[in-house]
Amino acid sequence: MAESPINITFEPTGRTVAVLSGTCLLEAAAQAGLTIDTPCGGGATCGKCRVRFRSGALPATTAEHEHFGPAELDAGWRLACRAHPTTTSCVEIPVGSLFAGKHQILQTATSAAGPAIDCGVRKIYVELAAPTLADTTAHVERLIREIGECEISAGVVRGLHAKLRAASFSGTAVLVDGTLIDFEPGDTTSACYGIAIDIGTTTLVASLHDLSTGDELAVTARVNSQTRIGDDVLTRIRHATSSSHGLEQLQQAVATDCAAMVQQLCQQTAVSRQHIYTAVIAGNTTMQHLAAGIDPTSLGQVPFIPVQTAGMCLEARDLDLATHPEARIHFLPVIGGFVGGDTVAGLIATQAADREGNSLLIDVGTNGEIVLARDGQLWATSAAAGPAFEGARISCGMRAAEGAIEKVSLTDDQLTFSTIGGVAARGICGSGLIDAAAQMLQSGVLTPEGRMRARDEVPHDTPADIVRRIETDAQEKQTFRLVNADGDGRGPGITVTQQDVRELQLAAGAIRSATRMLLKRAGIDASNLNTILLAGGFGSFIRRSSAQRLGLLPPNVAHEQIRFVGNTSLRGAQWVLLSRSARAKAEQLARQAELVELSTDRDFLNEFTEAMIFPADDT
Repeated sequence: MAESPINITFEPTGRTVAVLSGTCLLEAAAQAGLTIDTPCGGGATCGKCRVRFRSGALPATTAEHEHFGPAELDAGWRLACRAHPTTTSCVEIPVGSLFAGKHQILQTATSAAGPAIDCGVRKIYVELAAPTLADTTAHVERLIREIGECEISAGVVRGLHAKLRAASFSGTAVLVDGTLIDFEPGDTTSACYGIAIDIGTTTLVASLHDLSTGDELAVTARVNSQTRIGDDVLTRIRHATSSSHGLEQLQQAVATDCAAMVQQLCQQTAVSRQHIYTAVIAGNTTMQHLAAGIDPTSLGQVPFIPVQTAGMCLEARDLDLATHPEARIHFLPVIGGFVGGDTVAGLIATQAADREGNSLLIDVGTNGEIVLARDGQLWATSAAAGPAFEGARISCGMRAAEGAIEKVSLTDDQLTFSTIGGVAARGICGSGLIDAAAQMLQSGVLTPEGRMRARDEVPHDTPADIVRRIETDAQEKQTFRLVNADGDGRGPGITVTQQDVRELQLAAGAIRSATRMLLKRAGIDASNLNTILLAGGFGSFIRRSSAQRLGLLPPNVAHEQIRFVGNTSLRGAQWVLLSRSARAKAEQLARQAELVELSTDRDFLNEFTEAMIFPADDT
């Protein structure tokens, strides 16, 4: 049964999402792509998740009375971790309440000149004296005399005479990482921009930033066109190595996607692409190799060695990126194997390595990455979870788009669900599948081994609404129906099949076993974890209770210790975009982390086999 959703609008972004009544505001914000900072894990003890209801505010809780004065409460201030709106609401999120927002980036950035932003891009307006018989200084030396010593690109030298003459010897010098890449007519010092790009196996996300202020001006996302060739990295590696034009085809696909995103960002903001001078790209090892046009053959063969682990810098023209042609494109360093720049970006954004106690960073996706931090030591590994979390290889699966069932719950013995956008259900995405499987397991429809029981096999106290949804298909296999074909609304029939459960077991088992292997390597138990940082766009939508019920997350960790940290790959890329000290920190962390290669560990197969079995109960 689908419940009627309510709309929550977040200001100042203006983003609106449709959620079930009573949904925690933290979850609603995550659905809107906004990650609210919760240092205490949502326990209402730190008071950092401050938001202001412009409309739809509920009565203040005891915890909120402790953090706000009477005037603030009357003005609508609440804690996002305690706010569960029941009606259409408008909520203002101050910058200081966002996780890894601009203010935190500025705190870690340094600059000898004083400003916090230190992105490596400088624009200097100059008015030069024209050459005379008394002053025959060459054009390049004349310019350097004003802006200081620097490297000069060949393109600038070739066209400098014409540009100086056309601009009456005045204009703006553009320097990137100490190299003069352009001389622009007039004073264009206020037009200085950069791009951060997260190249995911399934999804690409990009953000445009004003490099003078650090402000994020716009964000866009799109499906990775490489999915037409294969939905996992190994398939793409095989394609790149087995076809004479395979690598070129894959590189061109992601280049075209990135160029389209840059164009869209420029259209949204009226920014000229010629004024985008730098970009930072973060992705897993394979995605970065393919984006840079590097042969990934060695990644597809034991012992899975990257061609390069240090960060790379290329020019935009090398990648057909629709920015200034000489813009510098920085690829984040990788740790090794399939643990790539997206993981390093996550370490930068969450500062996991600098936290007290034991921290676990899990980026849940097609290729899941996991890092364990303990007393300055880092252990990292990757898990080939497959595309089930993205809705792929699932009978009624779809990506997290409008119409996807994204939440399933049991209320008063009735199964209810909500869809993204609050429209009729068209399919089910990863978070909805996890919820549905957790409810099936809890009610006895699923055995711990993942077998779906028939109606006459389920426990006698299983709610009637659950029992009636168990069906047998034409192949005599059990299915679990979420939505009837006649609409339960207006859409197609949506079921969870036995094969869907198997795909989920493989995905969850990969993450679970990889986590166990890291804990074993560090010599600690999951109960010793102080913090679990759940990253990735998909990770923001997972219900902690459902993920723990299936064993995707350790069950013996309190909910308040599990924090949703959003797309840390993009956020870390943004930090590196705005701060050269963050770029240097990324190199340090990549070398500091110890790569744990699971495929060569004799214990991993046993761990993975055991992790495929769901926990028997909630304990």
